[in-house]
Amino acid sequence: MMEARCALITGLDGFTGHYLKAELEAAGWQVFGMGMQERPDDPTYRQVDLSDVGGLRAWVEAVQPDVVAHLAAISFVAHGDVEAIYRINVVGTRNLLAVLAGLEKRPQAVLLPSSATIYGNAVVEVMDESMPPAPTNDYAVSKLAMEYMARLWLDRLPVVIVRPFNYTGVGQGESFLLPKIVAHFRRRAAVIELGNLDVWRDFSDVRTVARVYRQLMETAPAGEVFNVCSGSVHSLREVLAMMVEIAGYAIEVRVNPAFVRANEVRRLQGDCSKLTRQVGALPAIPLKETLRWMYAGG
Repeated sequence: MMEARCALITGLDGFTGHYLKAELEAAGWQVFGMGMQERPDDPTYRQVDLSDVGGLRAWVEAVQPDVVAHLAAISFVAHGDVEAIYRINVVGTRNLLAVLAGLEKRPQAVLLPSSATIYGNAVVEVMDESMPPAPTNDYAVSKLAMEYMARLWLDRLPVVIVRPFNYTGVGQGESFLLPKIVAHFRRRAAVIELGNLDVWRDFSDVRTVARVYRQLMETAPAGEVFNVCSGSVHSLREVLAMMVEIAGYAIEVRVNPAFVRANEVRRLQGDCSKLTRQVGALPAIPLKETLRWMYAGG
């Protein structure tokens, strides 16, 4: 019997890691993980800090992964610790790549999620992968720096970079916008405080993103960059209207100036044509269905 292919997910205990693990296992992969939680009774998981190169090397050498999905990162744009954003997103990723490049049996694919925020306030309606970057915050700068740093390893590792636009689902923290809105409606709150209501975002379902990540690791288009997006946008006002219909009541919306970000990117809409040429048509999960799933709690 052929041994199961082996996948390593960093940041396994994060939002996306849970779904990617399920997606890979359903496709027959054996999944190992690492993160910041303690799981002493789980032999497939190790608590490892990306700054601990020795611990990182020991676990990677023990796993000998065929593919790696590097999900460990600070992914919240408004994270308050700027030094940590760069240390984890750039230096931590470099530590991982150095360890992987030192393996006798190197992986067949290394998936590195960047972010669509690197595009900033583009002058075009729809952004494809050729758009020049124009990051407007430290998170976006850290992701762009990670991309440039990763290119130093292309002669040694089959790196695939993805630029996910906004995505959501059951289990995402309420520090993110859509889970915050859904949670208020689930509690039947009378009032919600938000920032700028006139922003447009390209939203995907986390289950679609997990499927895409698996497909990209399996096809391993080394050296390529892909937008991960739906190709359509919804305004925050539209999201609120969907939730009113789902929950059956209206909530009072108050704009709190403290929640309005400086240099807010007003519109992020991706072109997913390069992605669909690589992996085929994406699952058609309308945003309203994702919100309904989140409102029901999974």
